[in-house]
Amino acid sequence: MDLFETINSAIKSAMLAKDKVRLQALRGIKKEFIEARTAPGSNGELSDDAAMKILVKMAKQRSESAEIYRQQNRPDLAETEEAEMSVIKEYLPQPLTAEELDDALAAIIAETGASSPAEMGKVMGMATARLAGRADGKTISAAVRRLLSK
Repeated sequence: MDLFETINSAIKSAMLAKDKVRLQALRGIKKEFIEARTAPGSNGELSDDAAMKILVKMAKQRSESAEIYRQQNRPDLAETEEAEMSVIKEYLPQPLTAEELDDALAAIIAETGASSPAEMGKVMGMATARLAGRADGKTISAAVRRLLSK
């Protein structure tokens, strides 16, 4: 079962459970998936990789919104965003620990043959593709820079 079908069945479960926050978050995910499937240039299909990228983006948006709402002294709105973010994160793979990230990046660096910070681009391209959804770009970039500077 692909991610789109998983979300559809989760929507049905949330409707039966009358869980409004979960239902709202899942419907938001489905909306984004449908938009991606029907976008110009797409073939009407949505790969799980593309779906993961959408979920990562949505989780990041919810996190940033919650932070802004907290700064503006709107904890009610921040809590809603955080609740939706937790639902979205259920469908993302577990994030890598710092040690796991370093091990994965060391393997990618060895594979690309990069030896200096000037070759960071080669490593970043491969690393962001392989580690999508498990580590964000800023974390990957900092770790690559640190590993190549050794």
